Amino acid sequence: MKSAYLDAFSGLSGDMLIGALIDAGADPVALERAVAALGLSGYRIAVGRRDLSGIAAVKFDVEVTEPQPERHLGEIRAMIERAGLAPRAERAALAVFAALAEAEAKVHRTTPEEVHFHEVGAVDSIIDIVGAAWALDQLGVAELIVSPLPAGAGFVRSRHGVIPVPAPATAELLAGFPLRLGDGAAEMVTPTGAAIVRALARPAPLPFAFQIDRVGYGAGTRTLADRPNLLRLMLGNAAGGFDTDDLVEISANIDDLNPQIYAYLGERLLAAGARDATLTPTIMKKGRPGVILSVLAEPAARDRLARLIFEETTTIGLRFHPVGRLKLNRRLEEVATRFGKIRVKIAGGHDGAEPLNVAPEFDDCQKAALEHGAPLKLVIEEATAAARRALG
Repeated sequence: MKSAYLDAFSGLSGDMLIGALIDAGADPVALERAVAALGLSGYRIAVGRRDLSGIAAVKFDVEVTEPQPERHLGEIRAMIERAGLAPRAERAALAVFAALAEAEAKVHRTTPEEVHFHEVGAVDSIIDIVGAAWALDQLGVAELIVSPLPAGAGFVRSRHGVIPVPAPATAELLAGFPLRLGDGAAEMVTPTGAAIVRALARPAPLPFAFQIDRVGYGAGTRTLADRPNLLRLMLGNAAGGFDTDDLVEISANIDDLNPQIYAYLGERLLAAGARDATLTPTIMKKGRPGVILSVLAEPAARDRLARLIFEETTTIGLRFHPVGRLKLNRRLEEVATRFGKIRVKIAGGHDGAEPLNVAPEFDDCQKAALEHGAPLKLVIEEATAAARRALG
């Protein structure tokens, strides 16, 4: 199993990703057969070549030949589940649409199941998403890593009217990914590309060691004035297997606060953007028992969280210092159990290796246990076993 690094200097779309995957070795004929199993009609696939700035790239196009209906998440999910895709490809495609539905639901203040997919429910976007999932699986890509993305600028026209770039759903999907704001004079990342990133990729911890085996280029449709409209995909192996990030730790020694407040404070800190909040018993001056409050957060959240700590505790001074963190790459996958679907966090595991940690989401397990009158530990055990079976 391999890693793939997306060098998205000109942004990202579904057709550019498929073009790059084909250029890196995915079989376009087999891809078309896999897509045909979706049962869609009114389209024609074309795979060609474009030369941009002297770089030969694959151009993947889906030409829509008939009007297409608006589709809901349930319809698309059923279509994918009937197609007989390989399990990894099916999970990836479903995860992309689930991410997109959640983002659209948030933007339009509705639920994922009620979302009308307009542009992304069209046949070309469905083919882009399913085709990308299929090609990633065919090439044995276990991990997708993405560079900082150009956010673009200006406005685009959608079914809802004129909207800013990046589109609202795209902005929701790219939350947590490094963006180069204002880079690009147009829409550089499409909703389809953003949904693939949200569901399947992690940000690249630049700089990082990467051994390249093959390189593929996928061409976009537009001509850009300041750069070739290409997506570069590097297929190979990421060294080390650890993600890194730079955070700040905020701490305070407290010995005169009602202990009932700490649980409430922890919930507020996490809701306000803290990555973690812990309490450590300690002995303070004059032999008084107290606690050390430690909060881990992104640097941009420091002052917001500090204000919250000052408001909710009795401390009059805080310490802070930058900290670097090594962490396992992780992703959420949904598994089916007799107690219903449960999300599982999968951490670690490169090049086909066993994940280092498989942990069902506690809230999902607790809800399932209460609904089915089952022991919580049994639900956790079955969800863990289902996840390990799915990972193969």
